[in-house]
Amino acid sequence: MNLLVFTPVRLLGDGLAASLASRRGVVVRAVVNAFADLHAAIQAHDVDLMLIDVTQGIDLSEVRAIAQAHPDILLVALGLDEQRQNVIRCGRAGFTGYVPRDASIEELCNALSDVVHGRLACPAEISCGLLRALFRMNESPDDPGVTGKQLSRRECDVMHLIERGLSNKEIARELCLSVSTVKHHVHHILEKLELSRRTQAMHRAREEPWIAQPEAVKHLEDRGRAP
Repeated sequence: MNLLVFTPVRLLGDGLAASLASRRGVVVRAVVNAFADLHAAIQAHDVDLMLIDVTQGIDLSEVRAIAQAHPDILLVALGLDEQRQNVIRCGRAGFTGYVPRDASIEELCNALSDVVHGRLACPAEISCGLLRALFRMNESPDDPGVTGKQLSRRECDVMHLIERGLSNKEIARELCLSVSTVKHHVHHILEKLELSRRTQAMHRAREEPWIAQPEAVKHLEDRGRAP
């Protein structure tokens, strides 16, 4: 398997390349330390898998862009905090597999082999969460472990515009609201989704697009009123 390693920590990347050099069937084609260099590295090398370090925090929308541009390359998350919601978000971003933070080099190699052969080894509770997430993809998820508290209809409208990158003033103009009212909605959106920054809300809306769909709220409300 031809592997490309991406990590902002150069020492980690060089260490992985050295550790994997002696492994039969694994060839590290390149180690990249910046997202801006990834596309050039992919074009320059014959790559089957990409091992992406997620321990430093990563913009999943950038990962999704790579997955869409290069669907033939398998993406593996390195150092994932093995929580259900993290695994689900990585799957939605385009990752095919992951390696948990406490994995050894041997376990890393096994995980890469599993991905190549279309397998995913994960704890039973993670598997259950994945199945529940798949079931809810056509509905609005109401599982707090995945999406947090349900947004109101107006908050969904605001969230949709946040996802588009609009400022509070632009959102106010778009929805015919005052800027102070928009700030109030943004505050409640961050509170409900347990986020601290507006950019996190934008990325969350892109990862879980139903959050910004008012129709999903109506579906839940109608379902709640059903006899």
